[in-house]
Amino acid sequence: MREKSECNYSSSHPKHFIPRILILALLAFPIFPFSQSFDYGDALSKSLLYFEAQRSGRLPHNQRVRWRHHSGLTDGLEQGVDLVGGYYDAGDNVKFGLPMAYTITLLSWSVIEFEDEISAAGEYDHALEAIKWGTDFFIKAHTHPHVLWAQVGNGDTDHLCWQRPEDMTTSRRAYRVDEKNPGTEVAAETAAAMAAASIVFRKTKPQYSELLLEHAHQLFEFGDKYRGKYDESIEGVKGYYLSTSGYKDELLWGSIWLYKATDDINNNYFNYLIENGEAFGGTTWAITEFSWDVKYAGVQLLAAMLPTEGKTKEEKQTLQEYKSKAEHFLCACLNMNNSTNVKRTPGGLLYTRRWNNMQYVAGALMLLAAYSDHLRSTNQMLHCHKGSVGPTEILSFVVSQIEYILGSNPMGMSYLVGYGPTYPKRVHHRGASATSYRDSKVFVGCMQSYHSWLKHNGSNPNDLVGALVGGPGLKDQFRDSRYNFAQTEACTYNTAPLVGIFAKLHALGNVNELQRGK
Repeated sequence: MREKSECNYSSSHPKHFIPRILILALLAFPIFPFSQSFDYGDALSKSLLYFEAQRSGRLPHNQRVRWRHHSGLTDGLEQGVDLVGGYYDAGDNVKFGLPMAYTITLLSWSVIEFEDEISAAGEYDHALEAIKWGTDFFIKAHTHPHVLWAQVGNGDTDHLCWQRPEDMTTSRRAYRVDEKNPGTEVAAETAAAMAAASIVFRKTKPQYSELLLEHAHQLFEFGDKYRGKYDESIEGVKGYYLSTSGYKDELLWGSIWLYKATDDINNNYFNYLIENGEAFGGTTWAITEFSWDVKYAGVQLLAAMLPTEGKTKEEKQTLQEYKSKAEHFLCACLNMNNSTNVKRTPGGLLYTRRWNNMQYVAGALMLLAAYSDHLRSTNQMLHCHKGSVGPTEILSFVVSQIEYILGSNPMGMSYLVGYGPTYPKRVHHRGASATSYRDSKVFVGCMQSYHSWLKHNGSNPNDLVGALVGGPGLKDQFRDSRYNFAQTEACTYNTAPLVGIFAKLHALGNVNELQRGK
């Protein structure tokens, strides 16, 4: 692939260097039967490349995805605010704040959880660049303690055109939430993203980290004080990112990330998590999905991993209730509950629903991988209705799902674009399906682009490398067509949770070779 040849790996994190401390930590793992046909380091590199293809704004000189160019350079101008930058969420040209923030939260969590492995693979700098592209935009979008610009562009008008982002002529109107038009979900999720990112940048950019944390505090306070569903303030988002779970899960999610990001001397965020656990559903909802909309499983798992030393009896009890619900989710993924489990395809893939199922798979794998590490480090087991499960078994299941994603499936298809010999060639993506702006700067209008690019039956001229598409249906079937957007459209929050997992498996594969004496 052209993008791969243009990768510039940082000399500060050489690609094949494995720190001694990481080797010692990973040697505690048994040898896994990793197939030699899966190159997790390559999957990791490609996954981070994808975020460069999704960039909006003025692209930097070190942009590696060369078929993209500057776009959205007047975003916010109509409203008198600079909203240039950020990410397009999927195959269209709208910048939706809620999924963008969720993407950055997951990317930051991946780096926090698997920092050593990402560094050892030589991708640490690229991971931080991907996070900072998002957080830089959030800083711009948070123009007042109680104002957050939560969307740029209109989904309805955008979907009337099929233009590459460099040419787009559709509405770039910006939408905001404020005291009179609250948007608790997007405010709290953006607070979570900036809090998590502040942890990531604490060592390398301490002043930037403090700035992110300041914004996170303000956004959480805003979202909590002025409560209201964001899709009632920005009605145009309802057809695309309707908040079905409400905002209480985001408030818990934001509070636990702020607790992790701060010293929290007065235990304000911890107390918030404890005191609102039951009322907000954190300790009562038993969930079988984790997504941009439903954060309960993520909250429950993070709470389950919090240390209990020095906590009161009541606090320990509440944390235990969070843990019980977290383990329900994990056991459901492992098919170890008596009744409520996550469906699987005949080929073994977790299956939640028809539209973009891979987002649920990837999110679940992030939680499973993180909890597997937690169980190993604390010498614990996961207790399910059908028996106890150890960290090795959990990680083995994660490996099986990743191998399915990368091509070990009934279709023989890698659902990570650009990885392996067979992958989707007609991804539902405006920029990827169009002639590269660098190759042809000739303007292509709204309707012409439909006929020239969307309706074209051939492969996309540009591979959306690293994108995780929606994936196969319940019977493992997959149709590679731009019109089949439920299966061929990719989203930033599909790929984000896989970054750390690819790094983890890459590191384990290298250590397995050391154990075998290779």
